[in-house]
Amino acid sequence: MKKMYFREWAIESPKYWGILAFLGLFIGAAALSVLYMEHEGHYVTGMNNQVVWGTPHVFAVFLIVAASGALNVASIGSVFGVKLYKPLAPLSGLLAIMLLVGGLLVLVLDLGRPDRLLVAMTTYNFKSIFAWNIYLYTGFMVIVAAYLFTMMERKANQYTQQMGLLAFVWRLALTTGTGSIFGFLVARQAYDAAIMAPMFIIMSFSYGLAFFLLMLIYTFKAEGRPLGDMILHRLKNLLGVFIAAVLFFTIVYHLTNLYVTENHALESFILVSGGGYTLAFWVFEVFLGGLLPLAILFHPALGINRNWIVGAALLVLLGGLAKIFVIIIGGQAFPMALFPGQTVIESSFGDGINGQAAQYMASLPEVLLGFGGVALAIAGTLVAVRLLKFLPRALDDESLDTQVAKH
Repeated sequence: MKKMYFREWAIESPKYWGILAFLGLFIGAAALSVLYMEHEGHYVTGMNNQVVWGTPHVFAVFLIVAASGALNVASIGSVFGVKLYKPLAPLSGLLAIMLLVGGLLVLVLDLGRPDRLLVAMTTYNFKSIFAWNIYLYTGFMVIVAAYLFTMMERKANQYTQQMGLLAFVWRLALTTGTGSIFGFLVARQAYDAAIMAPMFIIMSFSYGLAFFLLMLIYTFKAEGRPLGDMILHRLKNLLGVFIAAVLFFTIVYHLTNLYVTENHALESFILVSGGGYTLAFWVFEVFLGGLLPLAILFHPALGINRNWIVGAALLVLLGGLAKIFVIIIGGQAFPMALFPGQTVIESSFGDGINGQAAQYMASLPEVLLGFGGVALAIAGTLVAVRLLKFLPRALDDESLDTQVAKH
């Protein structure tokens, strides 16, 4: 492989500031939404006593999971020694940090009392996975930042592989911790499953790589930097494998539930009679977010067309949001079995009266807050690549050693 040089993202200033202004609209709308919800109270959201985690939590978990997966490319280069991916490692690490920041910001601003965050960060209940996640999230940012330093500072290059291995292990722990939030929550039938942790890990691989592909293609195309088909086709094939793995884990999750009689009603709700949740599962999660991008990426003609690859990556992200929507909100909407074998006929809290599912409709401030987190992650990445040398000057096929690429 030829010696690789890096430089700042040098698109024209009007275009750069225009992009930031556009993203700033979403960030500003999110800030106004936070003020509105903080001032008026959470009753202005669609959340209630049954659905206590709403749309902001869907975006937050989605971004946190994707952050772990965005580090895929750097891990493949540093930990598994695939030289073809090493020039992409700085962008991979940067995007991982920014996605996590965006997700955590959405989560913190939706807590209702963000001013009491310091209490949450200094008072721990180590029986709760939430307490452990604070260490996992902050530790991830510190480790990946140190990993980036070893990549970008020549004197520290000798430690890159060790830091890459630490970051790889930590990211697995982080996604396991996020999946375990649901896997350990026994009160909800849809959550209480050991497969949640490994399923979240493979989800992170898929969503993070989709984010990375889009950012890579956009930054190179906007500036006119050469991006060869070889590296792009490697990444899109890898994304296809991850999409198939997510579909496989989804099938296993539902077949496992169907094997247990007590979960038949839950599965019927998600797969058949859940209205919007059933629609989100079959149309957005399975078809648009799984089968369709899989068909595009492995199609002999469409799979080598960059526009179709971009479309497939966008569909993966859409399907990812739908999947987490079904898991988080669909899982809460299904009534809890407070008195197994009995029917609740009256409750001042509306706890699944007559077995009815809880109602939830996302409010506009919730949606704006979620998109604000996505916009912040993208804006942060674009500002960083503008100021620092995260991007290789060229990734055309001639710059990469084809003999290395074949192995």
